[in-house]
Amino acid sequence: MTRVGIGGAARVLALALLWGSGFLWIKIALWGLSPTQVTLTRLLLGAIVLVAIVYSQRLRLASGRYLWAHLAVAALFANAAPYLLFAVGEQTVSSSVAGIINCTTPLWTMLLAYASGHDRKLGTARLLGLLMGFVGTLLIFAPWSSGNQVVSWGGLACLGASLCYAISYLYMDRFLVNRGLPPLVLSASQLIAASGLMVLALPFEGLQAIKPRLDVLVAIVVLGFLGTGMAYVLNYRIIQDDGPVLASTVTYLLPIVAVILGWLVLAEVPTLLSLGGMAVVLAGVAMTRVP
Repeated sequence: MTRVGIGGAARVLALALLWGSGFLWIKIALWGLSPTQVTLTRLLLGAIVLVAIVYSQRLRLASGRYLWAHLAVAALFANAAPYLLFAVGEQTVSSSVAGIINCTTPLWTMLLAYASGHDRKLGTARLLGLLMGFVGTLLIFAPWSSGNQVVSWGGLACLGASLCYAISYLYMDRFLVNRGLPPLVLSASQLIAASGLMVLALPFEGLQAIKPRLDVLVAIVVLGFLGTGMAYVLNYRIIQDDGPVLASTVTYLLPIVAVILGWLVLAEVPTLLSLGGMAVVLAGVAMTRVP
């Protein structure tokens, strides 16, 4: 492996750890904060990181009402809604299960892209991959199994979060990409918009008392500064230096990281059926990437 290859692999692993550990940090942060408080705090901390980097590079945030309107919609589906839904979901499901459900995002993205006419390239391999993915999703949820934590409002909330991510990818590709603005500027502006949306939601659920605990503080700081702020920077670094193909491999690592950390830190043991379903989903996702 070349020097560049080693560096790229290290960056991918670091990004997988940052994003994959997010489910663990959410679970711990919920020990002292409400879902709305967790979501707002991580967005604010992430925005601080990105805005600081934007201005340190002598760039400027996005401007124009039309652009900010698109940023607000993207922020709703890419940040505010899914972050909140995962926090709500993890009140009743484990962090590892949330990470497993998140691996369905590429499937929803491709299905919505085809249904909306955004991408009509649906060959045999991709169709088979989609079918495998949804069979895997059925195995994860296993609705025929009584007492399964995934078949709950929490599990559905996590599934809704994954669907929100899929919608955001298509929306951003259509309305925000190729505007001539650096991705870092768009990301910083988007996190500001998402923070504003969550401030509006704060009176509905987020005004409850905070339980100050050291583990909660550490979790929300890591989730905000690293998992929400620096992870964006690292992701764009991978795309720029190593290409989008290598960056896309993070998709396969996130649920694995979430499962391992949930097991090591919180003693969460996912069912064999959900692990098998995850494997089938990831195999299906791999097939949908076939040109």
